[in-house]
Amino acid sequence: MIKAQIQDQELNAHLQRLPKDDMVVFVLADGRARGALFHGTHFVNQMRAQHNTGILETMVLGQATLCGALLLPTLKGKEHVTWRYEVDGPAQGFSVEVDSTGYIRGYLFTDNIPVEKPLENWDLSPFLGTGTMSMSTLFEGDKNPYVSSIQIDKRNIAQDLVQFFDQSVQTKTAFNTGIQMDKQGRVIGAGGLFLQLMPDMGGTKGSKLSTADISDDQLIDKLEIAFKTLPSLGKWFSEGQKLEDLVYGLFREFKPSIALHRDVRFDCPCSKDLYLNHIKNLPAQELSDIRKNGPDPLEVCCRNCSSVYRIPISEI
Repeated sequence: MIKAQIQDQELNAHLQRLPKDDMVVFVLADGRARGALFHGTHFVNQMRAQHNTGILETMVLGQATLCGALLLPTLKGKEHVTWRYEVDGPAQGFSVEVDSTGYIRGYLFTDNIPVEKPLENWDLSPFLGTGTMSMSTLFEGDKNPYVSSIQIDKRNIAQDLVQFFDQSVQTKTAFNTGIQMDKQGRVIGAGGLFLQLMPDMGGTKGSKLSTADISDDQLIDKLEIAFKTLPSLGKWFSEGQKLEDLVYGLFREFKPSIALHRDVRFDCPCSKDLYLNHIKNLPAQELSDIRKNGPDPLEVCCRNCSSVYRIPISEI
């Protein structure tokens, strides 16, 4: 990926004052639930710089890529997930890829979402609509991915993802994302939270936490109460607040324990050499036409990160 530079000096100054992006993965209630909290302010700004997205497009793809990052704790070993969200609303949908090494990339199906009247709030439902969601997972050593898809109708990216886990994975899961913008439309804070009930992981009798004797449904009810008190994640991270303070404060009843930190970045493995090899493998007739008629250099744009590679004919 050719890393796009953020040109807004005021935004750069704000970003330098914030802690670096980080994801903490934690466990709750004697291991009966797990979660991840992601500070992704720099992450969303890098995504925006790559695709040069407008305000509305940044909100949609920002929420999508934050949710994509929150899928990382669900991956086992070396896995690569392609998440496609196809809807009948003006936004049309998006594609987000999640790699177990920690990079996320993705793009909107339309570069400019049509807006009929000025936005009054950040309710994205009028732009999403209903449609289908699919998860294509390529496991290490496999040649073909495993694909699962559902019909979606929540008109909300995070809630549609919850619906996918309920129906396809049959696991109780919750997602929340937040993006804070200033009056000039700059992203000054962004983050996301993931929670999931672990199957067959009951508590231990006599432990310090009194959840061993409650049912999964009761535990879910308690977690939902805590989840509903979650502050705006965009605002929280825009103020430079710490991940650990939110985890230990919000879920103190469940004795949370942070298991690890994960490096997460908006990145793409594309390169000039990668596209050059693809071009060299085109049919001989197409290669002959390129050499004869150009253009010179060829321009190749990566859909996932908007990097533009200029390849001279002499190198083909």
